[in-house]
Amino acid sequence: MKIGMFDSGIGGLTILHTAIRMLPQEAYFYYADTDHVPYGTKSVEEIRAYSDAAIGFLESLGCDAVVIACNTATSAAATYLREKYTIPVIGIEPAVKPAVEKGGNKRILVIATPLTTREKKLHDLVDRVDNQHQVDLLALPGLVSFAEQGEFDSPAVYAYLKESLKDIDPARYETLVFGCTHFNHFAKALRDILGPNIQMIDGSEGTIRHLQHRMDAAGKQSEGKLSIHYYQSGREVNDTSTLQFYESLLEHLENVK
Repeated sequence: MKIGMFDSGIGGLTILHTAIRMLPQEAYFYYADTDHVPYGTKSVEEIRAYSDAAIGFLESLGCDAVVIACNTATSAAATYLREKYTIPVIGIEPAVKPAVEKGGNKRILVIATPLTTREKKLHDLVDRVDNQHQVDLLALPGLVSFAEQGEFDSPAVYAYLKESLKDIDPARYETLVFGCTHFNHFAKALRDILGPNIQMIDGSEGTIRHLQHRMDAAGKQSEGKLSIHYYQSGREVNDTSTLQFYESLLEHLENVK
């Protein structure tokens, strides 16, 4: 299968990392919209336009399906994109339902970009599954900029998180939901601040299971070997330093859980 993935930047590598683990013999085409990162502080109309360009580009490469590896783009553009394109467009959403289904008496914190926390899509999801009113939402826009620089555990990161989480009492929370694919990289720092017992979950495995189901139903065959092609806003990445940076981020994800 030829699988396209796109994100505003490097956050979607979280989904790519999961996909490689679950579907290790496919051809992946990863589109980082570095010209327009971050998405979380932009308008819905802008994000739809950027997402449309990404899907159109990946479709032109012959992708059998495209994963919107970005919670913000899923919130703002998934419905529009599914109506426009004939290839499957798979979105991602914060794993609020699995977090609620785990049970427990403590609260659940969903961290995401400002747009995701504002959008009706997430609020509808919370209203649908959060019968005990356990879920709180928190926007952490600064983490996207840190992630794009590959800065995950610097003093500046810790200072930002401590300030942003100063009103959060760790004793009241048992689950942290990553509502932005960039945020998985900060698992260690978040655990240091929220405590070692905090459970962290995201929606990546569910997204890839859904992708696999759609591809199986369509009768798509495996490529038989792994290949990864990177693009930045439609330009193929060939320089060694950028390719090494992406590979280092995939390696980092091996160690942050």
